[in-house]
Amino acid sequence: MVGNIEVMTSSLFQNGSISNHNSLEEKLDEFRRVLGKSDGDLLKIVGVGAGAWGSVFAALLQDTYGKFRDKVQIRIWRRAGRAVDRETAKLLFEVINSREDVLRRLIRRCAYLKYVEARLGDRVLYADEILKDGFCLNMIDTPLSPMKVVTNLQEAVWDADIVVNGVPSTETREVFEEISNYWKERISPPIIVSLSKGIEAALDPVPHIITPTQMISRATGVPLENILYLGGPNIASEIYNKEYANARICGTEKWRVPLAKFLRQPHFIVWDNSDLVTHEVMGGLKNVYAIGAGMVAALTNESATSKSVYFAHCTSEMIFITHLLTKEPEKLAGPLLADTYVTLLKGRNAWYGQMIAKGELSLDMGDSISGKGMIQGVSAVGAFFELLSQSSLSVLHPNEKKPVAPVELCPILKTLYKILIKREQGPRAILQALRDENLNDPRERIEIAQSHAFYKPSLLGQP
Repeated sequence: MVGNIEVMTSSLFQNGSISNHNSLEEKLDEFRRVLGKSDGDLLKIVGVGAGAWGSVFAALLQDTYGKFRDKVQIRIWRRAGRAVDRETAKLLFEVINSREDVLRRLIRRCAYLKYVEARLGDRVLYADEILKDGFCLNMIDTPLSPMKVVTNLQEAVWDADIVVNGVPSTETREVFEEISNYWKERISPPIIVSLSKGIEAALDPVPHIITPTQMISRATGVPLENILYLGGPNIASEIYNKEYANARICGTEKWRVPLAKFLRQPHFIVWDNSDLVTHEVMGGLKNVYAIGAGMVAALTNESATSKSVYFAHCTSEMIFITHLLTKEPEKLAGPLLADTYVTLLKGRNAWYGQMIAKGELSLDMGDSISGKGMIQGVSAVGAFFELLSQSSLSVLHPNEKKPVAPVELCPILKTLYKILIKREQGPRAILQALRDENLNDPRERIEIAQSHAFYKPSLLGQP
């Protein structure tokens, strides 16, 4: 009888595995049909940039669809030549030896010895080299599946059907200007999915925001209808470890609906939304205030009271800013607060604020930090401050009853600008801003935004 139970159980698992395999292949076939791919014509997907989120995104696709090698090719590009420092090599060796599955995989691939030699200081490892074995330089403690890594950008993108932008917003324009050189003879444009969160400010002919999807379109000539943004309240390592998460893919219905279905997994739910630029901007806005949250946490020894005071003020500023950016800001409240919450809990921008406040990092070290990647909130502070300082966007000050630039109603943003960009004040200034007895009740800032016609469509490049 026991034998019969074991046979039945084994059969159930096998049937479940076969069923899942078939459903994934059907989903892949359906997406290939949407793109007009014929039998024998590979669907080519390439990730551009190998930060934490870019690497995890590519690894998730590899884990899900990589087995169908005759139908899809998944690769990731990163620059060659980035050496792994000795301390990171030591940490990497510890991670490998703490995971039996990873250890066995490396031994089976005859790749373990080089990590021993790197641990001993007898050789240098490179970021593209370890990525092939499933290790992202910005996320060493979360091993991924092995990936097909390309270091030649032209080879990676020239015939790709889908390009996933995983480079920081501060590097997006430069990378895609280079890519445009390789697409001059393309008959049809690719689909581009941008994961980048950040903005630039432009002042001519009127003050407005430039987002990564707009940078990509201008650099390559790919129409915006072929460019989408994917983002949500999530941490890359936790998604790869199958923590339940959700995200939104934003753009035109033609591509966002089939892409949402293609990307959706049991633990990673992808919704679709038409509002591309606003969601993209909100993804950059929360990084601004996450840095300040990290500073407050470090300076107050993780005081729950101080952090809640900061949260009240920073969310009221974010709500105020969304009223400037969109006609229906209430639709963004949930996604923005959720993304802000997870970033404050565990994001790199909050971590950066903590390290700056503790003196363990210096502003002179720049905003690209070893083991973490680009801290995009720093450039976003500068961009939002510059944009909201323009007198042409003036709003009525509630107390002084005179027109002022919007930034005058955002004391947290002003203080972060003085700390991070102008460097006129130290991190403790963020506490002084919170304790200013003249600081308005955050509720009043929200009421001002809700009771006045603040919407400035020109900020997002709309007439």
